[in-house]
Amino acid sequence: MKIGIIREGKNPPDKRTPFPPGQLKSLNERFGDQLTFIVESSPSRCYSDDEYRTSGIEVADDISDADVFFGVKEVPIEKLNPDKTYFFFSHTIKKQRYNKNLLRAILEKNIRLIDYEVLKDDQGNRVVAFGRWAGIVGAYNAFWAYGKKTALYDIKRASECMDLSELKLELKKVQLPPIKIVVTGSGRVGKGVKEILEVLNIPEVETHEFLHLYFEEPVFTVLSSSDYNRRKADGAFDREEFYSSPELYESHFLKFAEAGEMLIAAAYWDPDAPRLFKLEDINSPDFALSVIADVTCDIGGSIPTTLRASTILEPIYDVDRASGTEIPAFGSQTSISVMAIDNLPCELPRESSLEFGKQLEQWVVPALLEENSPILERATVARDGDLTLEFMYLRDFVDNIE
Repeated sequence: MKIGIIREGKNPPDKRTPFPPGQLKSLNERFGDQLTFIVESSPSRCYSDDEYRTSGIEVADDISDADVFFGVKEVPIEKLNPDKTYFFFSHTIKKQRYNKNLLRAILEKNIRLIDYEVLKDDQGNRVVAFGRWAGIVGAYNAFWAYGKKTALYDIKRASECMDLSELKLELKKVQLPPIKIVVTGSGRVGKGVKEILEVLNIPEVETHEFLHLYFEEPVFTVLSSSDYNRRKADGAFDREEFYSSPELYESHFLKFAEAGEMLIAAAYWDPDAPRLFKLEDINSPDFALSVIADVTCDIGGSIPTTLRASTILEPIYDVDRASGTEIPAFGSQTSISVMAIDNLPCELPRESSLEFGKQLEQWVVPALLEENSPILERATVARDGDLTLEFMYLRDFVDNIE
């Protein structure tokens, strides 16, 4: 089986790679009689072509003869090779409108799409993800933005740091007033966020304390779904029901928006679940949030102020409270500054790629050599020109012509 590592095609190109050179060298040593690897030449990848060559991996401009292709972000339609297998984050399984044509092309080109986002073990836990790194960089960017907005301190961009050690060293410059910080999510992304909060020595407090007590130092609280969602009928919360029937619930997040000054959103959001707040809510004098770091970057998702994805080059835009429209970053003392970069781990690409590659080495590469591997079957979105049974719910989405 010939495996191709593709050059990232989105613009601006993502610097990450599914497999760093050292890991491909290790895989060659383990599976060399069953697998061969070829890397598509790239001027922007965080590991250079020469680093792959030094590790004994072939680098070429044309890798179209590979059987299986691994990328990171969505592959441009014109670069999809028909009748092949692709691994990448497709951003289609939540019916993302901006990738409808991509999913159509995958079906038309008879491609087997295996989406990293749905690679799960037998217990339903995701096995490959950049989540920790998204949380780390997203939280760092939240404090970078707060420094710019308040002029209290100035730290480097995450992308200017050589590695995680330098990023953490940079945080020693942060000087915060006694602000309250709201965090949603306790999975991989949320744990990454907490790494940064721990480096800053910001204490965690219970939600009741967060809402009702005054503190002389900055504090944060981590919200679970039950803290800001309630059943419409009676105000109660049932975890199992919420995850199976989120449409029965409504948000009561506003009390946290009134108490907190910064929100770091790191929770997975179901499209049927309520949004945290309404866009018109930000115009209330009680809405105290001034910096929102939407690490999840679900456009049209849980955070209504995420009007679009921001970029590493231009990480922040502001939202005017009165009109709910975008204005220039830090363009007003009263506006809300939004960080919604959709490829956060790309700011620390070498370390995040290394961790991701280790996960692929553990879970995916051995599965490629199994016949009808359960882990790959569960993550197969499309095959033989059609959606698989588990993803047949996307049929109306694909067929609907707008």
